[in-house]
Parts: sequence; structure tokens; C-alpha cells
Amino acid sequence: MASITNHLPTAELQALDAAHHMHPFTTGDELAAKGARVITRAKGVFLTDSEGNEILDAMAGLWCVNLGYGRPEMGEVAQRQMSELPYYNTFFQTTHVPGIALAKSLADLAPTHLNHVFFAGSGSEANDTNLRMVRTYWAEKGQPEKSHVISRKNAYHGSSVGSGSLGGMAYMHAQGGMPIPGIHHIGQPDWWAEGGDHTPDAFGLARAQELEAKILELGAENVAAFIGEPVQGAGGVIIPPSTYWPEIQRICTKYDVLLIADEVICGFGRTGNWFGSETMGITPDIMTIAKGLSSGYAPIGGSIVSDDIAAVINACEFNHGYTYSGHPVCAAVAQENLRIMQEEDILTHVREVAAPALKSALDGLADHPLVGTVNISGMMASLPLTPHKESRAKFAGDAGTVGYMCREHCFANNLVMRHVGDRMIISPPLVITPEEIEVFANRAKKALDATYKDLKDKDMLKAAS
Repeated sequence: MASITNHLPTAELQALDAAHHMHPFTTGDELAAKGARVITRAKGVFLTDSEGNEILDAMAGLWCVNLGYGRPEMGEVAQRQMSELPYYNTFFQTTHVPGIALAKSLADLAPTHLNHVFFAGSGSEANDTNLRMVRTYWAEKGQPEKSHVISRKNAYHGSSVGSGSLGGMAYMHAQGGMPIPGIHHIGQPDWWAEGGDHTPDAFGLARAQELEAKILELGAENVAAFIGEPVQGAGGVIIPPSTYWPEIQRICTKYDVLLIADEVICGFGRTGNWFGSETMGITPDIMTIAKGLSSGYAPIGGSIVSDDIAAVINACEFNHGYTYSGHPVCAAVAQENLRIMQEEDILTHVREVAAPALKSALDGLADHPLVGTVNISGMMASLPLTPHKESRAKFAGDAGTVGYMCREHCFANNLVMRHVGDRMIISPPLVITPEEIEVFANRAKKALDATYKDLKDKDMLKAAS
């Protein structure tokens, strides 16, 4: 067993955590009874917990640790920036070198018409910015009624009131008075779960055309923007049919509706390009960024904005911002992250090494009796679980029960693989090697086998009627 950093016994840490720490997206009482897993350090693609277990993190934290854990350069840059300028705001007609440098780097990486960056502390904050920005843009152009925003069911755009409203998660909307007025949702392009007898291409077109129907219902003169993730991440790695995004782009252009691409998960190499918009062939007016921008080493997000929108917003006083917009330490860390990605040619590693190895490993798991198919785009993928592959059937009983069982078996096998409903999803660090992918595949198969045995033993291998 590997040595571990000195700390209190695990049970005492768990008790303190239960007594004082409120966790996101968690039933606190259930976690307190079970005891949280205490992570003490990490290196590369592996986490170490307080008991010395080495866990393969196939989720890169929360989709974000693209460079892997333990890069000393990142800490050195943060320390140097903290010593030089630990903080200053950008409100009082001031700026600083890290913010300037990062904004320029992002403009260089983004599509040619996106040359302006409004910084935030997270993807949630950035999408709140987008909501205010597109409404302000149209108001400044003399069209204040053009304020409605269209999103998709089962989309995730953050968990603040504004960004949570933009998202389409029903269980989130059930708490806290969401969605706020002026936000509308159309169907998601999830052919596996919702395509029925349609071909993927026909289904993709049909779901895209729901956008046109909603615009006509609301009146094009009232619709400000459409927002979508190039690939839906937290919704279950929903990769749209190839017909979907071209039709969305056509509709937005036809009705003069701004297109916001939420790149919080897809950006910075996750799909094999710098941005998922490139992978899907779309031209957004705004891109939301966070997560992989700093590989999770520091909290930072932002909106990369088109020249046209920036010209309108910069001509007025945009009464919006955050204390930590462009925080100099976070900006310096993000800049170092981008430098390493370019210097080590991480995108080539993704395209030529890691993504092909991951696809091969997942194709091997596709033969498992529980796995319906493999959905993959670069270094994000999902395995929908089903009792009957041919019909794409759902399990009888509560949705997510089987996925949760599989997730627990993953944890027991020292593997972090998340479940969304009855889909198992992965998003490993981009630097993962073929050898580490083989470790992932072996542990995932053990978890699937154990889940299958449980389902047979409990007579739960039944399709919903």
C-alpha cells in the first residue's frame, strides 16, 4: 500500500465532514450515514484516498482535469503570481498582465470572429453573463422585446438561478423557483433514448426543427438566443446525429437568433479540437468556457464573444461583473495550462493516441450483455445500460437504479465512472495513456459483471413495459 500524507483517521474526517460540510447535489443525511470518501492526493490519472487506495479517475474530476493531476508547473506559476500580484479587480478602469495575456491567448485559439473575453469564476457565472449580455445586446440595438432564450430539455448550463434556468434538468427546476421567465426548452437530440423508429438522421433533423417551431411560436422578434452544448455532457454524453447542428445553425441564421455554444465541458481538447464547435462544424456568437480552461487547477470561466456583440456591449456601460472576474492567479494558471497543452501537443495525443485507444476499449465493452451501445466523441463517452439491446429498452423500475448499482461497483473496484440515469459516462484526463485505458477497461468490466450478477440474482433484468 502506498504511503499517505499524515492526517486524522478516516472515520474522524468523515465525522467532521458530516458535521460541517454541505456537499453539492447530495442528500446530506445519506452521505453522513455512509461516510464520504476522503481524497488526500492525486497524480496523473490516479487519486489516492485516506485509506491508501489508488483510484483511476475516469471523470477527470468534474470533466476538467485535462492535463492530469500533479503538474508542478501549475503550482509554480500560481505561487509566483501570488507573490507578485495576488489579486486586483478589473472594475475601476484597471487591468493586469495575466488577464490581458489570457484574453489574447483565447482570442487566438477561438474562431476568427470571436476576439473578446468576459471573465467569470465558473461556467455557471459565465452563462449568467451570457443571459444578461444577449438581452442587453438586443436592447441596445433597439429591440428590447427580443429577450427570450431557447435551450433544451436535459441540458446542463450551471446551477445558479440564471444558468440553472437555461439548463433543462427537471429535477433542478423542481427546487428554487426555476426556470425564471423568458427561458424555454425544446427536445434534446438523444436518438438512443427518444428516437423511436426514426433513423438517427431523420431524428436529428426533427429535433433541430423543434427550434424553428418554438421561434415561430414565440415570434422571431422576441427570441434573443439559442444555447446548447456541442455534446451534452452532464445529460449523459448525448452526441447529436450529424444532421442536427447544421440545421440548428441554419435556423438561427434565418431568424437572426444568436447561437451560444456552451463549451464548458467540450472546450480545450475534450472532443479532439480546441472547441466542440469545431468538431460539430458550427459558428457560435458566444462560447461559454470554464473547466478545462485551467484543467481544474484554479476556478475560472468566461464568455468568448463575437466582434459584433462586443462592439454593441462596449458602446454602453454593461452593469455586470464579478469580484473575481479575471482573477490574476487564476488567469496565470489558465495561461500556463494553455501553454502546456500547446507545447506538449495534447490535442494530437487525443486524436492519434488516447481517443482511438479509448474507443477500442469501449468497443470491447459493447459486447457486454448490459451495454446497449457506445457513444463517443474524442475523450468523452457513455455506455447506455439496457436489458435488451435490440429494442433499446429501459429497465423496469425507477430510472437510474441500475446505473447507481454499477457506479457503486465501480467505486468498489477503485474506478470513478459516473452514472447519469442508467448511462455510465466517462471523461478521463486527456493525457491518459493506452496502458491506463486498459486498466480502466478491466475495472469497468468487473463493475459491469458485478452489476449484471446483481440484476440476475434480484430478478431485475426486466424491460419497462
